Amino acid sequence: MKDPLVAGLVLIALDVVLWRLVWPRNDTVRLLLRLVIFGVFTALLFGSGLSPFATAPWPESPLRHLAAQALGVVWWLDGARLLTLTLDALFQRRDWHRERLFQDVLGAVVFLAAIVASLAFVLGLPVSGLVATSGALAIVLGLAIQSTLSDVFAGIVLNTTEPYHIGNWVSVDDVEGKVMEMNWRATHLLTSQGNIVIVPNSVAAKAKITNNSRPSSLHGVTITLEISPEERPATVLGALERAIAGISTVMKDPAPFALVKGASTNSIQYQVTAYIDDMARKTAVNNALYDLCHRHLAAAGIELRPLGVPSQPARDVASRRQRLLSQVELFSTLQGDELEALSGRLSRHEYEPDQIVVASEDVTDYLMIVESGVLSVSVDESGGPVETTRLGPGDAIGEAGVLAGLPVQAQITTVTRTVIYRLDKTDLTPFLQNRPEIGQNMCRLLSERQESIRKLGVAPEASKDTEWSVFEWLREGMRKLHELTT
Repeated sequence: MKDPLVAGLVLIALDVVLWRLVWPRNDTVRLLLRLVIFGVFTALLFGSGLSPFATAPWPESPLRHLAAQALGVVWWLDGARLLTLTLDALFQRRDWHRERLFQDVLGAVVFLAAIVASLAFVLGLPVSGLVATSGALAIVLGLAIQSTLSDVFAGIVLNTTEPYHIGNWVSVDDVEGKVMEMNWRATHLLTSQGNIVIVPNSVAAKAKITNNSRPSSLHGVTITLEISPEERPATVLGALERAIAGISTVMKDPAPFALVKGASTNSIQYQVTAYIDDMARKTAVNNALYDLCHRHLAAAGIELRPLGVPSQPARDVASRRQRLLSQVELFSTLQGDELEALSGRLSRHEYEPDQIVVASEDVTDYLMIVESGVLSVSVDESGGPVETTRLGPGDAIGEAGVLAGLPVQAQITTVTRTVIYRLDKTDLTPFLQNRPEIGQNMCRLLSERQESIRKLGVAPEASKDTEWSVFEWLREGMRKLHELTT
């Protein structure tokens, strides 16, 4: 093309196509292509006498003169955009690409300079008068958008001091969530309810910020409990420490702890803190701590009741055993008198810490119900024993053994001092003989616990596919073990 104006317009169109179609997909390759096109465009302008640093020629031809001015203005604006993209690619860290504040501010400054330069060099306008006019206009505009400017400068401070980054879990102005975006005006947080909360930068700069992602592998989970001041703190702390020992999904270092937070005439406040390495497990660990604390406090005889309500008379041994037995899902169908009769057959056993209760090769014909303390259940793997779970007050193990004579293929060891009640198979037989439907309900409940059956290694070899086949297999084992006729 011999006409430089036509060639320039073609190069501009080609650059627009690369920009709008986002092709190639790789940002660096696309930027290099646009820089090459800009270099050819620059050589074309200077080679044909259409310098962007001088007014456009051909004043005698208004149409060509206007086209030359347009090419000069486009050169300045396109150069400003490519300069911004190049600086962004060379000097900014990868995580800054999503935090658009510096990119937006830098782009605005460069574009403003390019506009002033194009007005001065290409159009030949008096810049000094324009600057004076724009200064007065800037004052009026600044007063009108004062809050927006406050957000911009606060955003600069936040991006400079870097209290958080994209992807961090933070608490800003009593709003907790994951940082999804940081721009020149606000920070966008994704809350646990799935909502986006927009916190203005001016608010975030003044608020107390808690970054739960720093350090990245250490996060605290704290729960607070209010207990009656009638309960001795040493007893309460002992129960809470056993509750902490009963959760295996928290970090061992730093170790979890319990302490007395404060006291008043109505209650004593206790605090339990544990640490996790993944914020995604915070809710599950928080709920597990509340549940374990409730169970261990109840096992220690610490009554959980509304403050100011008189305490209830203490339960006797028989009622405590009956309540403990009713917590076992296997006996959920028993009536009150049946529970009372069966609870009288429970035998009490005490164990010291680190004592083996059941070895991995033992065959037991009794059900074990934890009254207090913590048990560790581990299975043998190729790399050695692996802890699968921990048991606390109200938990039971050995259901398949007492019901159908099947072994618990795991080693059970005490973590703390533990009290366990046992129910022998011979004590359960009379109930199953008199009430065969109870045995069927027990088999049905046990067959529904597919995961427990899999862990215990007692699933039938020939028929594992359906719940009904497992039920029939368990019922047949129960009939043989307890010598049932139906």
